[in-house]
Amino acid sequence: MEKFLRRTWAEIDLDALSYNYHKLRAQMGPNAKYLGVVKADAYGHGAVRVAKKLESLGADYLAISNLEEAQELRRNGIKLPILMLGYTPADMTEALIDNCVAQDVPSLEMAKAYSEEAAACGKTLTVHLKLDTGMGRLGFQCDEAHFEKSLAEILEAVKLPNLDWEGVFMHFCVSDEPEKETSQEFTKVQHDRFVHMVNEVENRAGMRFRIHHCCNSGAVVYHPEFAWDMCRPGVVLFGTEPMSRDFGLKPVMTLKTTVGPIKAYAPDTSVSYGRTYFTDRERRIGVLPIGYADGFQRCLSNKWEMLTRGGPAKICGRICMDMCMVDLTELPDVKTGDEVEVFGPHNPIEKMAQMAGTITYELTCDVAKRVPRIYIENGKVVDRNLQLLF
Repeated sequence: MEKFLRRTWAEIDLDALSYNYHKLRAQMGPNAKYLGVVKADAYGHGAVRVAKKLESLGADYLAISNLEEAQELRRNGIKLPILMLGYTPADMTEALIDNCVAQDVPSLEMAKAYSEEAAACGKTLTVHLKLDTGMGRLGFQCDEAHFEKSLAEILEAVKLPNLDWEGVFMHFCVSDEPEKETSQEFTKVQHDRFVHMVNEVENRAGMRFRIHHCCNSGAVVYHPEFAWDMCRPGVVLFGTEPMSRDFGLKPVMTLKTTVGPIKAYAPDTSVSYGRTYFTDRERRIGVLPIGYADGFQRCLSNKWEMLTRGGPAKICGRICMDMCMVDLTELPDVKTGDEVEVFGPHNPIEKMAQMAGTITYELTCDVAKRVPRIYIENGKVVDRNLQLLF
């Protein structure tokens, strides 16, 4: 491995990403387009590099969550169509058009605002109708209590000028819970509501959306029968969720650090802030250059085990901003400079997420910008977002 200025880094396995892409693509069936969700810097993996890889693999569309993310992709030469998943102020309509970004439309109010702004600049904005079938977030509500009102508003919206209604979509909220019968029942309810509203809109408006899509990560894995014209695999592409392992996908990110100085501690010596850890006997303790400013959550203090070449090493005391300490007493061969796996193929992030009381993709999103991403393909470093030391 090359020498880097930072001694904590994230390795991004592009071969694993390619493997996952092809397996997901096959699951979707031959007629569904592949929309790669690369919002939040591709869940912490690096949006530009992931988008370039998806483009080369044959993806059809990308999705982001704000205009800045779209502009970053365009500045770096990404040509694929991009869908905005989320709210964009209407005064940014021309910027959306100029960056070839399709905008989701969750309400009649927003449809009117986008239409007015597009007309004012003499351009047409590509849009996707957003339906709320049970997520309880953005979109026209499709439950029985709101159906007729939403239908009337949608029929008004699709007639507005300067809007090209390319697509219609929804988002499942529990499609990733196959073990829960109620979750699977509600997933079916959501899909039925989607079908009902889409049919009513298309029949009454005398139109047809070119792209219908509803499958997120969980639905791609567990409900490929809902593929329609396009699917939106997100976190599942990166192989970190339990559903990813169920489906035989590979983890893409490995977070690594190195062993720093090692010292011997006498019995009854406290380690780190708050004196939450005391040695019960003479202990050999090492300092690692990773802390909560790198995205290594403080709630893992005194709990998580790092994987060294000699075996697991448990955190001692509170995780600091830039450092943490681990017990190396039973690992006499571990020395300063050794590589350590924080999480990855041999130290599962799913276990870390459970311990932290969160989800895996919060952990990958939390990996800080200051942590270099090293992109590996065919066993070689092919890209990096850091400076070399020499």
